[in-house]
Amino acid sequence: MVFGTLDGGYPPEALMGAVTIAVGIGLQNFPEGAAVSVPLRREGYSRKKSFLLGQASGMVEPIAGVIGALLVVYVEAILPYALGFAAGAMILVAVHELIPECQRNQSTQPYFATMGIVSGFAVMMLPDVMLG
Repeated sequence: MVFGTLDGGYPPEALMGAVTIAVGIGLQNFPEGAAVSVPLRREGYSRKKSFLLGQASGMVEPIAGVIGALLVVYVEAILPYALGFAAGAMILVAVHELIPECQRNQSTQPYFATMGIVSGFAVMMLPDVMLG
């Protein structure tokens, strides 16, 4: 959706923000695809079928991205609220689902999962801070 706003006469720095978000989403897609493919492989699916289903689960994002870029001109007034809602939904998922799940094996490695969360956050924030 950020690329859709560039048509509205925004400063050139907005392009760098759009690229940063696109790179962040791209980096996030690697573990997301693995989260689909690895359990399928464990359940007995072939490597090829697991890979293809993992890829298929991610194909929705580019399609929705193009639709969002086209629609952003029409929904510009509600864009800050929509993005705030999306951010809140992601935080809810992380807090409600992911963090309690990764703390389940605290007896064997008490801080391993927590450090993974902190490292992932740092990796995602690094491009945001460096690229503005």
